[in-house]
Amino acid sequence: MLNHKYIILDRDGVVNYDSTAYVKSPQEWKPIKRSLEAISLLTKNSYRVILVSNQAGVSRGIIKYEDLIQIHNKFVSSCLEHGGKIFSTYYCYDHPDSNSNKRKPQPGMYLDIADRLGINLSDVFAVGDSPKDMIAALSSGCKPLGVKTGNGSEIKNQMPEVNLFNDLYDAAEYVIDYDKQYILNI
Repeated sequence: MLNHKYIILDRDGVVNYDSTAYVKSPQEWKPIKRSLEAISLLTKNSYRVILVSNQAGVSRGIIKYEDLIQIHNKFVSSCLEHGGKIFSTYYCYDHPDSNSNKRKPQPGMYLDIADRLGINLSDVFAVGDSPKDMIAALSSGCKPLGVKTGNGSEIKNQMPEVNLFNDLYDAAEYVIDYDKQYILNI
């Protein structure tokens, strides 16, 4: 059986610019500089990139499900244009008041990934821009990495023990170098 390398990424604030009013249309979806190149770099280094994102705008009635799919399609096609590939996507549409175990900071989406793919999350890096992302990653057993894009300053202030990078590209380079070093030392 092949051992695949996986990495989990948050979307808003990591791959694309976030908005307090939600990203509601493909026209509003704007990639952060070097994020698509980072996904390409990960793809070229044989990582299976998994997207994990809270999307409560759907349950709040701010964004239609169909619009979210169009945004997602733009995201995926933009990745492909840059040589990157998204292996799988997990969205949580649950309202923040729902007490959902899927909605970050709960680890439910991450645990679903482990169950569906039969993987040990202790071997998986998870990149996010907020303490919620870091808590979900830690609670599920992933190796959390923060980025300064989006809400990264909150990670620095609340969780100084988490490695924090300028952007997704810098985090991707770290992951690739880390795994190369680990594999060479086995």
